[in-house]
Amino acid sequence: MAAQATNPKVDAYFARKDSWREETARLRTIVLDCGLTEELKWGEPCYTVGKANIVLIHGFKDYCALLFFKGALMKDDAGILIQQTDNVQAARQIRFTSAEQISGMENLLKSYVQQAIEVEKAGLKVDYKKTTEFTVPEEFQTRLDGDAALKAAFTALTPGRQRAYLLHFAQPKQSKTRESRIDKAVPQIFEGKGPND
Repeated sequence: MAAQATNPKVDAYFARKDSWREETARLRTIVLDCGLTEELKWGEPCYTVGKANIVLIHGFKDYCALLFFKGALMKDDAGILIQQTDNVQAARQIRFTSAEQISGMENLLKSYVQQAIEVEKAGLKVDYKKTTEFTVPEEFQTRLDGDAALKAAFTALTPGRQRAYLLHFAQPKQSKTRESRIDKAVPQIFEGKGPND
């Protein structure tokens, strides 16, 4: 398969990249060799088929990674796909700490990218947990029960925004911190925004 053309926006991203420069450039070449279209989404190089996101290249402090958007549906015979956190339902990462590591895995990585493309082309869907399956922190439930307008505003949010709030509110161990997060979020909920908007 012929490599796809690079995207000028992504060229600019790589030109200003300081950390993981060699590693992410190597990942870019591998992914483009698989015939995907290169775009810049969420400030990161993203590779698509049609309008569907397949894989993203991103860097962190201790590693850089390929993130497969529907990685949970892929077969992981090599045991290299990582679920970033317990709350991540669909995406899976392959993490790297050196360009040599990436070079040694080139054929394997191409096979994983091809598998991700096939998952998308087959129309496979991730079976996401429903918002009702997430725990509502007691402090937030009390607020919802006592404020019909807040309950209506929260119910009007997209399921993804609702889940994001529930996870955000449930994180702190102390009730006082949970209440503080809820207080800060109420205006955004009324505006129809999620915690990251």
